[in-house]
Amino acid sequence: MATTVPTLPSRTDVLRQAGRTIRHRQLSPTAFRWLSGLAVWSLAFIIVSGGLVRLTGSGLGCTNWPTCTGHQVVAPWHWHAWVEFGNRLVTGLVSIATVLAVLGALVRVRRRRDLTLLSLGLIAGVLAEIILGGVTVEHKLAPQYVTAHFLLAVVFLADAVVLHHRAGLADADIPGRPGKARAAGPAVALVPGWARWLGWVLVAWSAVVIVLGTVVTSTGPHAGAPDVPRYKFSLHDVAQLHGTSVEVFLGLTVLTLWSLSRIGAPSRVMRRAEVLLVVLVGQGAVGYVQYFTGVPAALVAIHELGASALIVAVLVFALGLSAHPEPASPAGQPVADPATATALGAGRPDGGELAPVGSGG
Repeated sequence: MATTVPTLPSRTDVLRQAGRTIRHRQLSPTAFRWLSGLAVWSLAFIIVSGGLVRLTGSGLGCTNWPTCTGHQVVAPWHWHAWVEFGNRLVTGLVSIATVLAVLGALVRVRRRRDLTLLSLGLIAGVLAEIILGGVTVEHKLAPQYVTAHFLLAVVFLADAVVLHHRAGLADADIPGRPGKARAAGPAVALVPGWARWLGWVLVAWSAVVIVLGTVVTSTGPHAGAPDVPRYKFSLHDVAQLHGTSVEVFLGLTVLTLWSLSRIGAPSRVMRRAEVLLVVLVGQGAVGYVQYFTGVPAALVAIHELGASALIVAVLVFALGLSAHPEPASPAGQPVADPATATALGAGRPDGGELAPVGSGG
């Protein structure tokens, strides 16, 4: 009797089976938005934990990468080594959160291209941060690498905030592509065009403030380890320049808030502007106190936490200056949103309707 030799599945068959498995494990839009929120929190946390490594002088606690010392992956029983190694473990947890976001975008009901691309941006950011972190250690915490490491984390956090925002937008069917969708639109402006322009000016200026803040940090006393080179600038001069940029930011924020109140902007827009103002005032106060008290490490840590909060607050404000159609109720009717309804009906000073974003209204 002839013996039947079993045939191994081809690579194409394996990939198809994997795709079917992913498609059948579906994730609700609400659950995916929760995952994207987890990514925001984890990325803000790693900015603070990375700062603690430098503030405790543990930046070279692990002298090698990807191992800690020599061929030893786990850190030896030394304080600085475990602070640095602990931050690497935190990076691993953040990697898990970003991978979950990507997988969630792939199995979300329904799959959207914008959410998938933003999620992949998180993965790219994690990989870039890991590689840049290793390069930073290899260059003995040279200030330009430390600065780049922090700024990349800021971009990474901004990507997560945008992902979380867009994950809350309603879906719209794509004709001829069952199971896939796009964000419902068009976006409707809640405020006039000049106010939306001011919102994105605030985002751009916040980037200037953050960059100048990293220059101050890399000029100041907290280098991360003994004998680490610093920028050769005058600490007084760069701190003064950074402080001036914060004052300009505060002035722009107050101007924006005053302008929005004058035109009767929706309450949710005003709340987000007020949150931004509170975060900015608190961040500025901490910055001035730390400068006049000799830059103590504890206040620097609080200042770095405030930087993460500021990034989130300014992006949430700018993104919230327009609205998208609300998700449908079980009966098929749009869910009423009083703030959006007010903006659509009487949000302009002349009483006319606000136009979709990009239509010049």
